[in-house]
Amino acid sequence: MATPATQPPIAEAPPFVADARQYATFLLDGMLFGVDVLQVQEVIRYQQMTRVPRAPVVVEGLINLRGQIVTAIDMRKRLGFAPRLSDQRPMNVVVQNSEGVVSLLVDGIGDVVEVEPTQFEAVPETVSLRVREVVAGVFKLKEGLMLVLDPAKAVNADVDRDGAE
Repeated sequence: MATPATQPPIAEAPPFVADARQYATFLLDGMLFGVDVLQVQEVIRYQQMTRVPRAPVVVEGLINLRGQIVTAIDMRKRLGFAPRLSDQRPMNVVVQNSEGVVSLLVDGIGDVVEVEPTQFEAVPETVSLRVREVVAGVFKLKEGLMLVLDPAKAVNADVDRDGAE
């Protein structure tokens, strides 16, 4: 184990060292999720969508984001949560991945939180399998656990097409 004399304090680390990471947080079914802020393009309120015939049930539709057509994924459906109440409008967390831009439909938006890599832990076994498939790990915060969503896994993982129209 390094002693304080051989390792500089975190506050003195050069700015290019990725000691602390920032996550944009959002809520789904009462659970707190986070996405690396570097993957978040923007957060916007609910947008009207165009339905996509024969799309997987998790694809809520397409939105027009200033001329760019973006697929909207309903994260409640993706994770097997109960449907959102009809009077509740989702929020859009627009994220970038290797294949482009996609909107994740979530219940609500939280804050940007900064965490230390040493706080990162494996996903507890008590978390459902569908959630564990798309989560890279967790951080323990004062408010509770923040599940770190891997947007690529959330978007590209196999989805059930049985609900396709």
